[in-house]
Amino acid sequence: MIVRPRPPWVRLLFVRRGSLLRRIASQLLFVVVLACAVVIAHGELFHWKVTLTSAPFSLMGVALAIFLGFRINTSYDRYWEARKLWGGVLIGSRNLARQALTLTGGSVQARPFVLGLIAFATAMRNELRHRPATDGLDGLLPAELVDRLRGARSAPTLILLWLGAWLRARRDADELAPMLAQHMEGSLDALSIMLGGCERIANTPLPFTYSVILHRSSYLYCMLLPFGLVDSIGWMTPLVVAFVAYTFFALEALSDEIEEPFGIMANDLALDAIVAGIDASLREMLGEPPPPAPRPNAEFILI
Repeated sequence: MIVRPRPPWVRLLFVRRGSLLRRIASQLLFVVVLACAVVIAHGELFHWKVTLTSAPFSLMGVALAIFLGFRINTSYDRYWEARKLWGGVLIGSRNLARQALTLTGGSVQARPFVLGLIAFATAMRNELRHRPATDGLDGLLPAELVDRLRGARSAPTLILLWLGAWLRARRDADELAPMLAQHMEGSLDALSIMLGGCERIANTPLPFTYSVILHRSSYLYCMLLPFGLVDSIGWMTPLVVAFVAYTFFALEALSDEIEEPFGIMANDLALDAIVAGIDASLREMLGEPPPPAPRPNAEFILI
């Protein structure tokens, strides 16, 4: 995810990072070259004059814009829901850590439980980004549990199981009141719900046919547009076509990116920064110095 202050409006016109220009450059270049060829040929195709006006493109453009707007809204809903779920993980982890540190008996060593919450967020990120299950878990969990996670299909679920076993052990040892243990179990259930919600988003993409229809419609519209403009605006046709094509192609590419918000593209969620924030918050509650905050890549700021 791009993390940087909003540049001045003049600079914003020429920003490349996040503009998706690199991703759609070849398609955009093809459409512009086609528009130039149409202008040179005066709208003729194999000595046959293509008689198109701007009227049908106005109707088609409105319909395509509505269709594209629905697509981008659907993708953004998935993106924003994923962000809210990760916000719930942050809040739930803080609440559980506070309860473990303040409401258990004075002789209870709650540090392993708090570190387990950090491990849960880390393992959840690893699963959603298809990283190795134990990436970043060193020093957070017992060695035997880390070994068990190496071949696990759902490492975060096993970490929740271990956290639940810790609560049961404290309750059985009369170090945690049964009512409090039940309440904390409810918070663990909430973390499990957040995990399931993220898995639902990651494993249920939008119907492929929907993307195919939008893709074909956008390209067909932009390829036919020069024939409808050449007689009215002449050599301005490539410029107008480039602007329209950039808008349609960029919005389609953006919707593809944020449809699956857990990736590592420029506009996906900053999961590493979110996990680092959870780590820092919980370590401060333990009275330990937090790790250095992740700094945005210089490219994100300068370009």
